Amino acid sequence: MAHGLLKGKRGIITGALNDQSIAWKVAEEAHAEGASFVLSNAPVAMRMGEIKKLAEVTGAEVVPADATNDADLEKLFGEAQQKLGGKVDFVLHSIGMSPNVRKGRTYDDLNYDWYKQTLDVSAMSLHRMLQAARGADALAEGGSVVALTYIAAQRVFPDYGDMADAKALLESITRSWGYRLGREKRVRVNTISQSPTMTTAGSGIKGFDGFFGFAEAMSPLGNAPALDCARYCITLFSDMTRYVTMQNLYHDGGFSTTGVTPEVMAKFTG
Repeated sequence: MAHGLLKGKRGIITGALNDQSIAWKVAEEAHAEGASFVLSNAPVAMRMGEIKKLAEVTGAEVVPADATNDADLEKLFGEAQQKLGGKVDFVLHSIGMSPNVRKGRTYDDLNYDWYKQTLDVSAMSLHRMLQAARGADALAEGGSVVALTYIAAQRVFPDYGDMADAKALLESITRSWGYRLGREKRVRVNTISQSPTMTTAGSGIKGFDGFFGFAEAMSPLGNAPALDCARYCITLFSDMTRYVTMQNLYHDGGFSTTGVTPEVMAKFTG
């Protein structure tokens, strides 16, 4: 049931690939809550995905942009303001990719060129995005930026590889930009640390099915579905959270603060 939380707000949503994507569900929820927005993804990802279908359903415009290309990002914020008729109230950063993880390179055997690519695509892209937005004065007073992260930034998950480093950098960038943009324009910048989620990106990680089950057994509320994560994003885009910034917010059913559960213990007892 929609509540009009984003009525009249304008936004940019990146990273929607298909209907499994959290970004896809954020777009659907933002549309239901009254927002207008542009959708963006890298040209190669757009060819693989179904973003045009999402644009039709939500009435959104599509602006292709490689998040590691400064010129593309400048164009994105310029065109977004033109198409939406004003400054941007919210931005979703849902971008992450590791060639090392995709190609099975373990953390102790990284290809360093790919490592740099992981950091650029998955973390530096947020810095580039916000620098471009600030340079164009594209963010509205009191706006909100949300980036999606994972608890591997704080804890070791061996198969998550160099993506863990990227998420740690992403969270640091969030705090640094949150301070600056908060003082300048009361813009909030936060990360959401989501449960393991059955998306195209998540299922590409080695042993994901097993870990998904482990997280489910460890979380008092179970794993948080993608739709609920999208709804959490909407609250952070809304005026209901005007004083929440520079935070890493766990949306994981309690996994992040649970030490052990009977279900997990049972696997080690006779």
